[in-house]
Amino acid sequence: MKKTCFILIVFILTLFTSEQSNAQIDFGIKLGYNASNISTSIDSIKSSMRSGFHAGVFARIGKRVHLQPEFYYTLSGATFENLGIGTIDDWKQKVTVGTLDVPVLIGFTIIQSKLLKWRIMVGPEASFVVNSKIENLNLTGPIEKSDLNTTNWYLQAGTGLDILFMTLDIRYQTGLNSLISDVTGSNGTVYTVNSKGNVFVISLGFKII
Repeated sequence: MKKTCFILIVFILTLFTSEQSNAQIDFGIKLGYNASNISTSIDSIKSSMRSGFHAGVFARIGKRVHLQPEFYYTLSGATFENLGIGTIDDWKQKVTVGTLDVPVLIGFTIIQSKLLKWRIMVGPEASFVVNSKIENLNLTGPIEKSDLNTTNWYLQAGTGLDILFMTLDIRYQTGLNSLISDVTGSNGTVYTVNSKGNVFVISLGFKII
């Protein structure tokens, strides 16, 4: 799956670049804040939002209509707590996930001047888990590292401003597949939690080329 994702992204970039041989190309670095939550399909499990960060690089190919591939590291997660309903033991766990994220966005510039640009963008994101941590905050909970899917897909959309060489983006991304599909309770029962990631992202970037 990882190889397929990279091949697809490279193909899209190659195709777009070949059709935009005279297009403007910008490169830059970005860093920012993200607030993430991982939803569940089980009413007895409460999930609360956690803060994190991201840092990486981006490219922008084109002018009014542009392609924006990015590559960055993200630290995110959520805190899960069983509310004591049903057959799952009373527990609380903090899940921290580090990922390499590769969004490929199509953007449109609504306002364009020498000093200011206002953009909107939307596109898919491939996310690859590279490190994770599960902390038990009271009783040992059912979630383990092996329960995390290592390759995940998101849909990302948002808006952004360019002021001279600086860029400010505000986006929201929603999971298209389950980050955590099933967990096994202390009684051996397998529970389908169907946990999907939802992330609010704000980032500041600087064009370097």
